[in-house]
Amino acid sequence: MSNLPARLEEIIDDFSYCEGEEKIEYLLEFAEGLPDLPDWLEGKQDEMDQVHECITPIFIYAEKKADDTFIYHFDVPKESPTVRGYASIMKEGFDGTTAEEITAVPHEFYLRMGLQAVITGQRLNGISAILAHMKNLAVSA
Repeated sequence: MSNLPARLEEIIDDFSYCEGEEKIEYLLEFAEGLPDLPDWLEGKQDEMDQVHECITPIFIYAEKKADDTFIYHFDVPKESPTVRGYASIMKEGFDGTTAEEITAVPHEFYLRMGLQAVITGQRLNGISAILAHMKNLAVSA
């Protein structure tokens, strides 16, 4: 039994079918799909959580819905496609989950994606840092 949300599990499975540089290409597809901030969050980085562990400025906002699920909003510069890809994966994989579901995900879940074969460990640590912030936001909401 997996501790991963269903959509995140699907994304991981899709990455497992990619080989070598295909993994980077797929990650960049996710980067292109990261939605812009909603109008009501535009210019409000001071109300968002910053992921200080990353060199790239990453801001996250957790929107708690009436059914206790979360929608995550990310602000990541377009000049950082790898990090935008991570953020897009996290948004797509975690939107609609509860705090309990989010906190149950292991920090190294991304190893099943095989990205460590094509991306440096330092860059991969960004995924864990983003997830840690998402978990904190969910628990403190």
